[in-house]
Amino acid sequence: MADQVAAMCDQLIKAVNVMMDAETSQIYRLEALKFCEEFKETNSLCVPCGLQLADKAQPAVIRHFGLQILEHVIKFQWNNMQQQEKVQLKECAMQLLSNGTHSILEEESHIKDVLSRITVEMIKREWPQHWPDMLKEMEALTGQGEAQTELVMLILLRLAEDVITFQTLPTQRRRDIQQTLTQNMESIFSFMMAILQLNVEDYRKLVSGARAHCRVAVATLNTLAGYIDWVSLVHITSGNCHLLEILCLLLSEPELQLEAAECLLIAISRKGKLEDRKPFMLLFDDVAIHYILSAAQAVEVVERRYIFLKRLCQVLCALGGQLCSLVGSDVEVEVPANLSKYTEALLAFTTHSSQFLKSSTLATWGALFRHETLSKDAVVVEMAVKYLRACMTNLVKAGFPSRDDNPSCEYSRVDFDSDEDFNSFFNSFRAQQGEVVRSACRIVPLEAFQIAAEWLQYQIASPIDIGDTTSKTAEGLCSLLSPSVVQWDAVTVFMECMVAHIFKSLEEEKLPIDQSMELLQAVLNYETKDPLILSCVLTNVSALFPFVIHRPHFLTQVLYKLFKAITFDIGQDNKVPRTRAVKNVRRHACSSIIKICRDYPQFILPCFDMFYNHVKKLFSSDTTLTHMEKCSLMEALVLISNHFKDFAKQKAFLDELMASVVAEWTSDEMRHVLWDPALFLSFVGADQVVTEQSTEKDTAGLNRGRLSFCLYAMLGVVKRARWPADLEEAKAGGFVVGYTPAGAPIYRNPCTAQFLVLLPNLLALIRTHNSLFVPENMARLSETFSRAHEVMDAEKNVVLGLPQHLLDIYDSPVYRTNLERMQGFFTTLYDNCFHVLGNAGLSLQQEFYTIERLAEEIAGSAFVSLDHVVRVFLRQLVLSCPQEYYDSLLCPLLGPLFTYMQQVRISIHPIHGEDQEEVVCQESQVTQEMLEEQLVRLLTREVLDLLGMFHVSSFCLKCSCIEEDMMMDSVQTVSPAQPTDELTELGKCLMKHENIYMSLLTLSFTSLSWKDTSNCHRTASMVCWTLLWLSEFLKFSSHIHLAVTWFYTSVLRGLQVHGQHEVCNSTLSQLAMLIYENLRPRYMELRAVMTQIPNISVEGLDQYDRRLMDPNAQKVGDKKRKDQFKKLIAGTVGKALCQQFRKEVHIRNLPSLFKKPKSDKDLQNSGEPLGLAALFRVVDF
Repeated sequence: MADQVAAMCDQLIKAVNVMMDAETSQIYRLEALKFCEEFKETNSLCVPCGLQLADKAQPAVIRHFGLQILEHVIKFQWNNMQQQEKVQLKECAMQLLSNGTHSILEEESHIKDVLSRITVEMIKREWPQHWPDMLKEMEALTGQGEAQTELVMLILLRLAEDVITFQTLPTQRRRDIQQTLTQNMESIFSFMMAILQLNVEDYRKLVSGARAHCRVAVATLNTLAGYIDWVSLVHITSGNCHLLEILCLLLSEPELQLEAAECLLIAISRKGKLEDRKPFMLLFDDVAIHYILSAAQAVEVVERRYIFLKRLCQVLCALGGQLCSLVGSDVEVEVPANLSKYTEALLAFTTHSSQFLKSSTLATWGALFRHETLSKDAVVVEMAVKYLRACMTNLVKAGFPSRDDNPSCEYSRVDFDSDEDFNSFFNSFRAQQGEVVRSACRIVPLEAFQIAAEWLQYQIASPIDIGDTTSKTAEGLCSLLSPSVVQWDAVTVFMECMVAHIFKSLEEEKLPIDQSMELLQAVLNYETKDPLILSCVLTNVSALFPFVIHRPHFLTQVLYKLFKAITFDIGQDNKVPRTRAVKNVRRHACSSIIKICRDYPQFILPCFDMFYNHVKKLFSSDTTLTHMEKCSLMEALVLISNHFKDFAKQKAFLDELMASVVAEWTSDEMRHVLWDPALFLSFVGADQVVTEQSTEKDTAGLNRGRLSFCLYAMLGVVKRARWPADLEEAKAGGFVVGYTPAGAPIYRNPCTAQFLVLLPNLLALIRTHNSLFVPENMARLSETFSRAHEVMDAEKNVVLGLPQHLLDIYDSPVYRTNLERMQGFFTTLYDNCFHVLGNAGLSLQQEFYTIERLAEEIAGSAFVSLDHVVRVFLRQLVLSCPQEYYDSLLCPLLGPLFTYMQQVRISIHPIHGEDQEEVVCQESQVTQEMLEEQLVRLLTREVLDLLGMFHVSSFCLKCSCIEEDMMMDSVQTVSPAQPTDELTELGKCLMKHENIYMSLLTLSFTSLSWKDTSNCHRTASMVCWTLLWLSEFLKFSSHIHLAVTWFYTSVLRGLQVHGQHEVCNSTLSQLAMLIYENLRPRYMELRAVMTQIPNISVEGLDQYDRRLMDPNAQKVGDKKRKDQFKKLIAGTVGKALCQQFRKEVHIRNLPSLFKKPKSDKDLQNSGEPLGLAALFRVVDF
């Protein structure tokens, strides 16, 4: 026997060395691996070989393999071993713990880890029933030295992780071990505390052996962290929070402070009853606060030290969370006397150079500033002002890891992999800062205004500093990283947040009107030719505009500033494309004017004539205005005209405004172009070969501009023209033309007449655009524009979720090539067509839906090619359609859409399980496939959102899934589970048409097995059962039996695809049970489907069916019934790829220790008083 073991060990050692040798070829390495794995699976010498290889005389890699063999035996062969073999293996394992390792400082960490795993695997199988003295044996081991003490701590930690955190055991074993741990927790905690204190004291006293005691203390703290998260709070706060006191003291020990901070963080972050958390307030005492503040003093960027600072910051934030929960609650906790010290410590982290540390404090500041009691405390009020001043630094975008122009850069190189990562983080960080600034402004509004005013005045007076990162397109201009730009950007964000809440926080007479007007005057007088800074200036003008309401004479200056910005340019040659920064300034100015006209139309109305004349002057004199800019100004005029409150006057104005557009759009030339694809392609220049160096006059470009302008103008008018919101004003102005049978007023829109004239050519353009994708028209595209219909690169990146480099985007031209211009034109033109149609229903309402043959016209244009339906059209069409037009308009349109979507998805997703040929693709082909797949997925989600939001009421399976764990012993109901609400009126209308509801049913159930978990969950929880139950299909279809089988199979197929995801698993299981329980009594075919499930228990299925079918059968609670059904269909649940080939570990249950004895006493017949009579006794006063 010994010779066999020795010979086998020699072979195993050779195999391990071959595997670990870097020079070994792949073939030999695989052969060695195969030999080792086969040995572990089949050889009877595993235990003796494992023990011999684990001898500490062997090299570490051999010892580790020997211990792995023992672990494998315990995990996979324990159930088949004799009791004597188990006891022998357990004794050998304990011997390894006792004397099978080197000293604590010499032993390898992976050896300690595998030793702890071996012991924990035995504990999971035998404790406490068959190994009652385990804890005593562990305690005895600690007396043998530091190495054994560390191993015991590792064992206790891994045991807690497996049982509590990861829950890798069967339910009964987990419950037995957890309850035994809980029963012994007082002694376990006392044991760990004693070990910690002893080793910390020895660490402080000794010099030569200090490192060993330090290592034990670290292991003990890590183990404590594994228990503090879940044990009763009593153990954490016992002895007047003795544990927390020790942890605070350890913050001053450099070698132990990180682990101590981890424990402290977990403890203070605990939730629970407020009464139990009240002792945490002791941490606001002088001693605890002193140790926390002292520990935070060092500033060096050493990785371990920096990690400690992060944990310490989180400790302070968690302490603030407890403070906000306890103060002002029923437990009557007073505001701590040391609140000022605490907030100063928090402010120190807020002003730290690390952007990550700054961001970590935001949630706590927000909670303090919003707290009903604390926000009124003088300390917090004072701190709000300090926080706002700190924001003057924190809002500045600085600290890029690739740069060295700020102390934050050094920390950013630790926290972020690239400038893009930092940029993404900072954008989120700034948004969170904005929320906290708003909260602070509610407390100290006037002080916030004063800080913002001083900061803005300082920026206005400061010279522009372009720094070392100048613009790439114009000399002397700033880039996004220039010092002046980041400062202007920061003050602009602060100003927007402040003004938004100062009006909510102060009464009108207390508003700083004079100071704000002085500030606005300074902003209006400020002149710059830098587009990035000018954009910030415009934002400040818009932010301060609410104050102008109180000083109307400033309006003219504001409008002049904005109109001037609309024509802004940096003096370059007009032939050179404008940079994005310049275009953004002009668009920004247009948007600001639209916003003012939208929010303050009555205030602008007296200036309408001046405004209108200035716009007409701009149109006629400035040839650099883009079509979008012109249309933005037209939008602003329409918004003001809505307050004429006179239909005839507003209609006359719109007729005048749109006269040139109507004439252009309805001309014979335009009609021929829009109705003929060949002429259209020639008109826009898509059939011409163009070079980038061409100097010829771009007639096609002008033609594209004419089309774009007409559509932008149409969209602006249709989107903005409205009748008065007040019914009486609308009637007086001539906007009301009648009433519906229900008594609702029928309005008329002053732009209707124009829209009806423009509509035929609009529909023709949509039809022509859809026909551009047929082969004969694709062939007409020139070589230059052969890819004109492909998705633009920027949009591809958005769809695929790829990051875009944002830092230099303001320096780049909007479209770089002729092809990109053409792609942009086609995309924008097509989108705008559908935006116009979508807004028409919302704006015109009855006047739009009563258009003769509207359904046929839309079907003959927008629905000619369903590959290119745009969601903005359908969504708004459905939302605004009156009920009386469901049959005539929506049903003819939505029916074909749902049928088409089903066909598209089937072509994208072949039947599950169908073999697909593997081919080697180029990277571009793979990217194209991913793009198409993602586009179809996004489109499907939009269609199913439409289905879920507008067609079906809000019945949701999710509620019942969430409440599943709360239902214990409720009686099973026999009545079928009907949706709590019926279909909406549109849903009822769709269900009258068999082809439509069949498409809906098929689309919904088919989508459950598409590779889209979000879509699967939403459809299963909100759509499928409602449609199936309420459809007339269940009553009249001649193929009902086949259909019911298909529906049920579709749900099971969904489980096969998505079952590894817990949310989808829960929802699909609930849906499957609903279908089975409600339809099984009528359709025997469902049982036939169930019998095909792999590994199903036929006996369990018979029992389930008996309870379902027999009204006299014993009923069970809902939770038990759901668990039984989940077990029946468990064979259909798919596994993640990483789990499919994993060997299962089986842990047998032991006799339960904690069965509650049933009382033999019959309270009803015992004759003893229950106290009910006394409870309801009438008391005389």
